[in-house]
Amino acid sequence: MYSNIKHIFFDLDHTLWDFDRNSEKAFEFILLKHFPSISVKDFVKIYAPINQACWKLYQNNQITHDELRYKRLKDTFSKLTIEISDELIDVISEEYIEHLPNSNHLFEGCVETLEYLHKKYKLHIITNGFAEVQFKKLNNSGIHHFFDTVTNSEMAGVKKPHSGIFEHALKTANALKNESIMIGDCLDADIGGAIKFGIEAVFFNPESIEVSQSIKQITNLVELKKIF
Repeated sequence: MYSNIKHIFFDLDHTLWDFDRNSEKAFEFILLKHFPSISVKDFVKIYAPINQACWKLYQNNQITHDELRYKRLKDTFSKLTIEISDELIDVISEEYIEHLPNSNHLFEGCVETLEYLHKKYKLHIITNGFAEVQFKKLNNSGIHHFFDTVTNSEMAGVKKPHSGIFEHALKTANALKNESIMIGDCLDADIGGAIKFGIEAVFFNPESIEVSQSIKQITNLVELKKIF
């Protein structure tokens, strides 16, 4: 189907690296230390949608990096009706960034699929995540060696879905648009951004949410072995 493809660009969080599972493990450590009476399940249930909403604001340049890190925690504790000082929020924010890359659950079939694709294609990462944390995730999870290049929003100066980050990634990879494809979990940032830029895209959709039939999608990473 994609005989022209030479370069495959992946998103990292929620596509290869199981952000939700790893985030929960980080909060297990943090809550046990600071708020042992709070259930991590209850905390994450509130935190996860708030974090997603904050990331959307960040992607659209409506809040800064520092505001994202503060707001997602402040709003979560507020919804839990727990008073917390700004100083402790700063401490927890730093601890979260420190511990997040220490748990490295990958999505089912991730390594198997990357081993298969790596023999046939040049593989790359395009991520809006913060550079220091993303490189730790790649290294600690043992998948860094599969990727020829890693482009993050700090390098490019813009975030997905802005065309500038895709342009930066292709230039770094020495790749042409008609030789490239993007695989990611976010319809706006990954799929919409790639298509608008002019490269093909595959939507990683493990929750099987309903999308247009025109969008190529997979629910498990191993399906990529049949496509490529």
